[in-house]
Amino acid sequence: MCSIFASHQRWLMALAGFALYCGGIDGEPPGIHANRFANYIVDRGIASHNTALSFLQDMQTLGLLRYVPVGADRRARPMEPTEEAVKQLAKWLSIHLCMLDRLDGGKRNALFARRPELISVLQPAISVGIIQSDALRHPGETFDLFTWANSGGVIMDYLISRAGKIDPATQQAIVGRIAFTDICRRFLISRTHAKRLMNRAVKMESVGWTGSSGRSQLWLSSGFIQEYRNYQAEKFAIIDAAWENTRGLRHTRRPRAKQAFTSAVPSR
Repeated sequence: MCSIFASHQRWLMALAGFALYCGGIDGEPPGIHANRFANYIVDRGIASHNTALSFLQDMQTLGLLRYVPVGADRRARPMEPTEEAVKQLAKWLSIHLCMLDRLDGGKRNALFARRPELISVLQPAISVGIIQSDALRHPGETFDLFTWANSGGVIMDYLISRAGKIDPATQQAIVGRIAFTDICRRFLISRTHAKRLMNRAVKMESVGWTGSSGRSQLWLSSGFIQEYRNYQAEKFAIIDAAWENTRGLRHTRRPRAKQAFTSAVPSR
């Protein structure tokens, strides 16, 4: 699953694919096939046509996407996410709903556990909100450095997770000793790639070591941490807005979107 979060580009493509399948966010009926997906990705400036097609191939290889039985039109082979893909998306959404509940004492995740089919309504709205948000596409220079590099996104999450409680008055937050070998082993990347990425961040004065590079404690700059905070705040705001809109749809009894994943709903 880390391969999907390996870069912001791949994560945006994953969101778009699910949203096309669930909600037809390009103005067409819900569904996904290769050219439709690639066209949407190119039109939103996420990736090139070839990169989009390669991503679909990767998802098939990983067992997260598959072809459905061919219909009358053999020119467009429809695809669908597998049960495992839906399970992982539901887990991702559940984590974020839990976090929102912790902020305001809500019961979002409890309702989602009882109504897992809500994912087919929530996911398209969340995806569109994220894809259209400049604050999420480009939160800041350091964030962009990590999240648009291969495996950079998960490295950034790992570094931030080491920060713990942060004094807002400090300019640097010590996150402990982190060696290049630790990063390479954890995320299955080359030492050359890890060093290149971290060295660029060092030149930006976004990260640094208290002593020798890779052999002493690492610190993160307050600016880098604030970019990450801003990103998370915007993402949670989008998810919460999608949740509130979904509640509004139920309260006014408007027609619900076609339920997807009827054979792939995660267990309650």
